[in-house]
Amino acid sequence: KSLAYLLPGIIQAVDQGPQMLVSTHTIALQEQLDQKDLPLCRRVLATKPEWDQYAGFKSAVLLGKANYLCPTRLANALREKHELIANAEFDELQRIAAWAETSDTGLRHELTPAPPPEVWELVNADSSSCSRKYCDCDRCFYQRARQRLRTAQVIIVNHSLLFALLAAGAAGAAGRTRGVLFPDDFLVLDEAHTVPEVATDHGGLRISSYGTDRLLKYLYNPRTKRGLLQRHGGPAEGQLVVDALDAAQLFFEHLATRILRDKSVLRLLEPGFADPLLDEPLDTLWRAVRRCADRLDEGRDRDELLEQVQRLKTYQAAIRQFLDLAEADKQVYWLERTGRRQTIVALRAAPIDIAPFLREHLFTRHTSVVLTSATLAVAGQLDPLRARLGATEVTGTIVHSPFDYARHMRVYVATDVPIPTGSAARLDREVLIDYIDFCTRRVSGGSLVLFTSYQDMRAVAAAMEPIYDGARRPFFLQGRDHSSTELARQLRAEGNGVLFGTDSFWTGVDIPGDALSQVIITRLPFEVPTHPVLEARTEWVRARGGRPFEEITLPDALMKFRQGVGRLIRTASDRGIVTVLDSRVVQKAYGRLFLDSLPVERPQRINRRNRLEIFRPFT
Repeated sequence: KSLAYLLPGIIQAVDQGPQMLVSTHTIALQEQLDQKDLPLCRRVLATKPEWDQYAGFKSAVLLGKANYLCPTRLANALREKHELIANAEFDELQRIAAWAETSDTGLRHELTPAPPPEVWELVNADSSSCSRKYCDCDRCFYQRARQRLRTAQVIIVNHSLLFALLAAGAAGAAGRTRGVLFPDDFLVLDEAHTVPEVATDHGGLRISSYGTDRLLKYLYNPRTKRGLLQRHGGPAEGQLVVDALDAAQLFFEHLATRILRDKSVLRLLEPGFADPLLDEPLDTLWRAVRRCADRLDEGRDRDELLEQVQRLKTYQAAIRQFLDLAEADKQVYWLERTGRRQTIVALRAAPIDIAPFLREHLFTRHTSVVLTSATLAVAGQLDPLRARLGATEVTGTIVHSPFDYARHMRVYVATDVPIPTGSAARLDREVLIDYIDFCTRRVSGGSLVLFTSYQDMRAVAAAMEPIYDGARRPFFLQGRDHSSTELARQLRAEGNGVLFGTDSFWTGVDIPGDALSQVIITRLPFEVPTHPVLEARTEWVRARGGRPFEEITLPDALMKFRQGVGRLIRTASDRGIVTVLDSRVVQKAYGRLFLDSLPVERPQRINRRNRLEIFRPFT
C-alpha cells in the first residue's frame, strides 16, 4: 500500500516540483515509512538507468516541536540553574546533555528513561527561544529538521501534527492558496480511517489543571522561588502568579468535587456551572508580564516573556469560551478526569460534525489529497466514510488485497457464546475463558486476544495467567508493565506468546510470521454512546432524521472489526486463524455485514461440542 502511493508520488514531486506530504497515524508508522519504505523506494528506483533522477529524491520527517530537544534552551537552562530549576532537576538536565552529544535526532522518545515532563518543558523546541534567530541550524535538532523540509521532495508527518497545524491556521483561508501545509504541496493521508477521530480531537479545546499549573509555575514557582519572573519581575509579579495558582486550585477543585464528583466524564449542556474564578487573575497576570517584557530590549528574554503573555491570553479566552459553552450548536463540551490516578481535571470541547473542517482544510485546497487505508470501506461501500469526512464528491476506489486469504487464513465463529448482557457478565467471562484457553492451547505460535473492555480483559487475565505460567508460555497484558509498542516487540521476539489487548491493539500492530498465528476477537467492537462526542453525534444524526446505529455505530464497529482481523496476515507468507467469540455475527441481522467484511468467504461455525473436530490450526 505504501509503495502504491510513494512511487508515483516521488515521481510527481521530482518531475513537477511540488512537495509530497505524507501523513500517517503514529510516530512509529512515520519511522517505518522513513526507515523501511522509503529506502525500498530508493532501491526500486535505482534498478534502471532511466530512473536515476528519481532514486536520489530527498525526504524529511517532522514531528511536533515539543518532541525535539533544543540545545540552545538546554544550554540556557544549565546556565540559569539557580533561577529556573531545583537542584534535583539539574542532574536530569545533565543526563539530557550527555545524551544530546550522541543523538542524531534529539527526539524525546529515543531517551530512556523518559525525562520528567517539567524538565523536558525547559529544554524542548516548543518555545520562541528555539528559532532560526537564536539557534544554530547545524546544532539544533528541530531547526535542522525544519531546514531539511526546504529541499525535501517527500515530507512525513503524523495526523496529530497535521491537524494541530491546520487548526492553528497554518494553511491560510480555504480557496485563497494552493496546497495543504506548504505552497503547491499534495497530500497522502495513510491510515485514513483514523482521520475523523484525530481531526475531531484537534478541532476543539483542551485545558487541564496540570497544564494550567505548569504554565503558571514556569513563570514563578512559589515552592522553589524560581521561574521567569524571578529574573525579570519582582515580588509583585510573583504574588500575581500565586494569586492565579490559588484561583486555579479553587476552580479545578470545584469542578472535581462539585461537578464531576465520582464521574470520570461528564457532558455539559448549560452554562453557569462554575464561576469564572480564573478570568481576572489571568487577565491581571498577562498584563503584568507584558509590562515586564516591555522593559526589556529586543532579544531572547523579551521574546520568551511575550510568548508567555500569548499563552496566558489563550488560556483565559479558552476558559471563558468553555464556561459560556460559546458554540454549543457546533461543539460538544465536557469535563473529564485524566492521568494515571485520575487526578487531573480537563476542560474539553470538540466539533460534533468534523466534515466542514475537513472540507475547508483538505478538499478545497486546489491540490491532490489521497486518503488510503486497508479499512476505509464498510461492507464494500465508501459512502459512510465519505459522508463523515465531508468528501461526498471525492472519487473512491477499492483495491483488493494481493494476499491469498483462501489458503492462508481460517476463520472460526463460536455460535454458543451467550450474547453479552450486563446480567450475564460472569457467565460470558467463563465461556470466554474456556474458548481462549482452548484456542491458544491448539495454536503453537503467538496469539493476540482483542477485548473491547478493560474490565473483561483484566478479569479473564486473572483467571488465565496462572495457566500460561504453568505452561511456561509468555503472557503479556496491556496496561500493566510496558507500553503497547514494547508489548508488540516482546510478542514478536518470543514467537509463541499470548497478548491480551484492548483499543490500541485493534489497529497499527504489525507482527509478521509465526509470532502472530492467531487473532481472537472476544466481542464485536461496538462503541457504547456514553462518551460526550459520540452521544452528541448520535443526537445530531437523530435530529436530522437519520438513524445513529446505521450511520455511526455500525460503520465504526465494522471498520474496527476489519482492523482487528487485519492484524493477522501482514506478508504474503503469513498464515493463521481468526476466531470470533461473539455469536451476534450469526444471530443478529447486522451480523451478515461483519461476515461480509471478512477476507474469506465461508467462516466455519464451531461450538463446544464440535470444536475438537472442526478447529484446525496450521502446521
